[in-house]
Amino acid sequence: MLANLLLTRKRQGSHTMAYPHGPAPVLPQRFPGMPGIVADLCMPDCPAPCIQACSTEAVTRIDGHIQIDTGKCLFCRECEQACPCGAICFTGQHRLAAARREDLIIDSMPTHGPAAKNINATKSFGHSFALRVVSAGGCGACEADVNVLNTLAWDLGRFGIHYVASPRHADGLLVVGPVTKNMETAIKVTYAAIPAPKYVIAVGTCAVSGGMFLNMNECNNGVDTVIPVDLYIPGCPPHPLTILDGLLGFLGKCPGLE
Repeated sequence: MLANLLLTRKRQGSHTMAYPHGPAPVLPQRFPGMPGIVADLCMPDCPAPCIQACSTEAVTRIDGHIQIDTGKCLFCRECEQACPCGAICFTGQHRLAAARREDLIIDSMPTHGPAAKNINATKSFGHSFALRVVSAGGCGACEADVNVLNTLAWDLGRFGIHYVASPRHADGLLVVGPVTKNMETAIKVTYAAIPAPKYVIAVGTCAVSGGMFLNMNECNNGVDTVIPVDLYIPGCPPHPLTILDGLLGFLGKCPGLE
């Protein structure tokens, strides 16, 4: 029996992707990725229907120039379809995470992803990083993609990153959802229970800015209105590859994500 098990295991081979030491998995064509703006095509006198098309105030005009806040973006591509000049396009770039909130604002065609690395976190938790995951009123989509990283193909544990049941066993807090008023106290208490040094990661547009629930009385406008945030990973929901990139970049485990 044991010999048959070992033989079967050998035939099956490894199902865990080689990334980041090998190529990234191929994403579907419908995956929007990082938005970009072709400045030469964006006309200052345009009535900007792209702004009207955005339901979360992610698209704005500053000094005549269009900007897209990926922290508010639902990646629905409505602005891309509404733009009469073809100035807005979604590039398919999966690297979206940023250590600073302001780095999520796009006003040109991106040449690389924003900086995600946290030097202090790299020094303290570069080999082992335990996260307490809390869904603070989300729809479940971001939480599902966070959980995907624990599956065989992704195997988050090989990087020393794992989820724990208690905040007292955690090094950081990973939050999905806009932080509803009913979850506000729970988030604060959970954060307080994590021993220092500790870090907070906001995953998904709702957690970054409130998303489609922006400015609603029942919700906060993102995690950083309640507790400090050290890493922002936008998306609605973010692809597991985007989340993985963000975590690896934050801990300095992936070249090109610093």
